[in-house]
Amino acid sequence: MESSSDFFLILSIILFISSLVHGSIGFGFPMLATPLLAMVTDMKTAILYIAIPTLLINLISIFSEGEFLKALKRFFPLAIIGMIGSAIGTQILIYSNSEIFKLLLAISIFLYLFIQKFKIEMLWIQKRKTFSMIVFGLVAGIIGGLTNVMASILIIYSLESKHTKKEIIQSTNLCFLFGKIIQIILFSIHGSFNQELLFTSFSSLVVVIIAMFLGLKIKNIIPQEIYRKVVKVVLFIIACFLVIQTIF
Repeated sequence: MESSSDFFLILSIILFISSLVHGSIGFGFPMLATPLLAMVTDMKTAILYIAIPTLLINLISIFSEGEFLKALKRFFPLAIIGMIGSAIGTQILIYSNSEIFKLLLAISIFLYLFIQKFKIEMLWIQKRKTFSMIVFGLVAGIIGGLTNVMASILIIYSLESKHTKKEIIQSTNLCFLFGKIIQIILFSIHGSFNQELLFTSFSSLVVVIIAMFLGLKIKNIIPQEIYRKVVKVVLFIIACFLVIQTIF
């Protein structure tokens, strides 16, 4: 691990880039920040450092789309189920922090890219709405608790449920928010947060707010298709590095 000043610089750069992307496309912060930070530390430490920034990011994203109460009412059941799954995943992470979770994170990223590429259809999701919500909510929550990345699972569910872009942003960020709340509570009970970690996390919020503000500003300027392609390439490279790190 680098010195504290070097680590804070690395953390700030990672948070700035990830927040900028999230502000621009509505999601992506945990999917970018977690694997990038996990490349210089272990999975549990990476999740701890970005837990509080993630909470802020989710709140900004939800409110920036408007109609918060309406979104909360509609997606509350999914978010609660995701929270339960996140609690399970977090407990596993706390008591068995392993390098293998980096591989699970890489698989989650590859799954997301695969979904985006081939537009998989799962017709049973529309036919069995309650059952599919429970299944996807729990699975997304568990993977989110272990790796900090729910997006791959939630995007499958949202696309097959025919959600609009706005609804996808609201539902995924609400699930992230609820999952992150229970994760922070469990980490706090376990004593995982120390004074240095909390100070670093709260200090980094300034970087997050600036990057999110810029991201929201350029949201309608940069062609989304080009932007998404660049993000996908970056994610693919990161996932490959995580696999190499885990194996070798």
